[in-house]
Amino acid sequence: MRAVLQRVTSGAVEIDGQTVASIGRGLVVLVGVRQGDGPRQAQQLADKIVNLRLFADSLGKFNLSARDVAAEVLVVSQFTLYADTRKGRRPSFGAAAPAAEAAPLVDRFAASIRAAGLAVATGRFGAAMLVRIDNDGPVTIIIDVD
Repeated sequence: MRAVLQRVTSGAVEIDGQTVASIGRGLVVLVGVRQGDGPRQAQQLADKIVNLRLFADSLGKFNLSARDVAAEVLVVSQFTLYADTRKGRRPSFGAAAPAAEAAPLVDRFAASIRAAGLAVATGRFGAAMLVRIDNDGPVTIIIDVD
């Protein structure tokens, strides 16, 4: 699995002009599922994100985790994170897991973050979404798990 996380002051997902999910201070996590990923990868990624120190302490150092600051998390599925652009001008998405495999893993990933005690909002798997990200910093981190 692969995630792009952005520390935000707020984030939201709109579908057909309606806000379906929103958060305040926390993380927007764009998550992609690769063919062959399973529950272990979903749990590893959730654990990493919950405990990664991306928030500043009183000295301005990245010493606090999402758990430490009770961050809110917005999870948005994004198969395009597995785009292969090495050949031609059109990306190939062959490495991305099919929707039937990916959707339950994205749900499991979000549930694992929720189980760690954080508030989680989600986009809608497979929908055309407008994702609003008010990046704080900016802080953007890419995480891959095997």
